This record gives sequence, C-alpha cells and structure tokens, in this order.
Amino acid sequence: MIDFSDIHYLQTGNQRQQAAFKAIEKLGVLEHFEAYTPMLVGTIPINIDIKGSDLDIICHVSDQKAFKDLLIRYLNFQEFSSKVVLIDQVPTVIANFHAEGFDFEIFGQDIPVLQQKGYRHMLIEYLILESEDDGFRRSVVALKEQGYKTEPAFATLLALEGDPYQAMLDYKK
Repeated sequence: MIDFSDIHYLQTGNQRQQAAFKAIEKLGVLEHFEAYTPMLVGTIPINIDIKGSDLDIICHVSDQKAFKDLLIRYLNFQEFSSKVVLIDQVPTVIANFHAEGFDFEIFGQDIPVLQQKGYRHMLIEYLILESEDDGFRRSVVALKEQGYKTEPAFATLLALEGDPYQAMLDYKK
C-alpha cells in the first residue's frame, strides 16, 4: 500500500511520476502549503494519467483569505487563475497554473484531506487497480483517452449504475 501522504513514492515510479516529483519539489508546493495538509491526488499518483492530466493538490482550508494570500506566490506562472466555487455546498478555492511542464490545480476545502472526495476516489481506484490485472488499467486509460473522466471510466468497466462519482465512493469489491 502506497503512503500517498509522502510523494517520495513518485521517485521510483514511471517517467511522468518522477517528473511530477521533481516539479513539485522544485516549486516547493507542498512545503508552501504545509499548514493546509496538502496531498497530491488524481491520476498521476496511480498511473492512469493521459496527456494533459494535471497535478491535483488538495488542501484542508478553514481560512480562505489566508489560503488565497498564499496563492499569490504562483501569480506569475503561466495561465494562473483562481476562483471560489461551491462544491457539494462547500465553499472551495481552486487555483490553476502551469509550471515545470505540468498543469497544477490547488484545491482547498474546509474538509480534512483524507475525507475529501478527490482523495477517497483516488484511494478506491488505487485499490481496484491493485486487485485487477494490467489489462484493466489499460482499459481505464483507453476510455480516458476517448474523453471519459476517471470515475465514469471506472464505473463503465465495473458496470456500476447511477452517478459514477457516488457509485465509486460506494464501491465494495
């Protein structure tokens, strides 16, 4: 089982995972947001990324103003943008920028990172991938390359019904 709270596992991963590790370390993103328990989630950590997949970093944010003030460090990077939106009735700060060959998304909610849906989805997907053969992983990637989002790709392959995002959270093997 990978300890996703420590990105050093990326150093022994595939070429893209190693590049992601170097980019995150060079920018000091995790150290910069240390007070917000940052965690890398998404497709790159579990090796189902496709061209254009971003580095998603989730944070536990109770003080949005202080969090947004920290984001100022990234204003000068390409394509920087930030917004506050409601996701499941939770105010959420989302910042995007491009640096070191990657698109980054910094995502902050007043929910502990281990309870955020981004982490929970990734962990469930990781466990499914670990229990299946490599053909399943290739099928997920193939669906993503056809335009599927990650959770709908998994739900399709697992024949899950209903909302794929909720179905993945409810999934039991």
